[in-house]
Amino acid sequence: MTNSASTGREKVQRMLDRAVAELGVPGIVAEVRDANGTWFGSAGVADLESGRPREKGEHLHVGSAGKAFTAATVLRLEAEGRLSIEDPVEKWLPGVLDVNGYDGGRITLRHLLGNTSGLFITGLAPELTRRYATRSAFAAHRHDIWTTDELLRLAVSQPPLHEPGAAFAYSNGGFYLAGLIIEKVTGNGYAEEVARAVTHPLGLTHTYVRPAEDTGYPEPHPRAYTGLFLRDGVDPADVTTENWQSMLEEPGLPPLDITDFNTSWGWSAGNVVSTTGDMIEAFGALASGRLLPAEQHREMWTTVSTGGGHWMPHSAYGLGVFELDPAMTGGLRLRGMAGSMYGSHLVVVGTPDGEQTIAVHTNTEAKGWELVFRAVEAQFDIPPVEGL
Repeated sequence: MTNSASTGREKVQRMLDRAVAELGVPGIVAEVRDANGTWFGSAGVADLESGRPREKGEHLHVGSAGKAFTAATVLRLEAEGRLSIEDPVEKWLPGVLDVNGYDGGRITLRHLLGNTSGLFITGLAPELTRRYATRSAFAAHRHDIWTTDELLRLAVSQPPLHEPGAAFAYSNGGFYLAGLIIEKVTGNGYAEEVARAVTHPLGLTHTYVRPAEDTGYPEPHPRAYTGLFLRDGVDPADVTTENWQSMLEEPGLPPLDITDFNTSWGWSAGNVVSTTGDMIEAFGALASGRLLPAEQHREMWTTVSTGGGHWMPHSAYGLGVFELDPAMTGGLRLRGMAGSMYGSHLVVVGTPDGEQTIAVHTNTEAKGWELVFRAVEAQFDIPPVEGL
């Protein structure tokens, strides 16, 4: 390994060490694949009680990085001539959006997968947040199994934020609808179609859509911890994208081990289990065009600005994937997938050819976007991003 490569690895390791020391992350790993081969680093622990270190090959919840699998599955169906991403929702799910001011004749699959449908930010729905908002509520509902009918009702339980195509707003509900359309078009289950379109062709032997009733992970895996709770007495209905941080518990309380948490509410918006190695492979195939035909590859990476959409700064969103602003990366073009779930946060960022990629995972949810940009700065040797 060259000296420059060694220096790059050292920068990534320092980033991992700082995440544990400064950001309160229990454990963190990074896997790097580039011209100098592969490298794996870690800091902190997989288990706070035993002190067991994190290790390569752990099975992880990848959160909303699973949206890329949903988008790729829809695009595969388009390539097969079975649907078009310009199809309106009404074509496949008649009447489903005839509620709360939505218009299924104007919202297309492209809108759903690009978060430009106008659907409200599903993660803020009171029906969802009340189940998990406080420690006591979480204890009572951590094993709840969400049906697709419940998720559909959740997706349209609040009025639209804007007209279809008018702006970006991050919405799990759009991906729930995309999952239902996948099932309607094929007659198969969502998980079966993701396997057919993505995981089997790429040989991702450690990657699967988590069954609705599942609360476990294959070995090895880290314990999952969260401290993302509202203070007692806070009504989740009062929480907004502007005030949510002020509503949280006071800092210093011990994190809760939620490894056996049921994540069925993620479904087609993000309920995939994988490893950092498999996610690097998936990213490389999606970023470079190895998985999808040229037309569908272009569609996946046709992006819109996320400005004002309450999502990651300095980014543009495609269909389940994102690109970073070259002005932030010193002109370097970088693509990625990212996701956060209670007790888990994963980000994969790399060059469009997939030849230089870093995957980072923490066994707690995202505490903002700082970790993403610190990882990018370390791996790709770019200046610090202002404002983070």
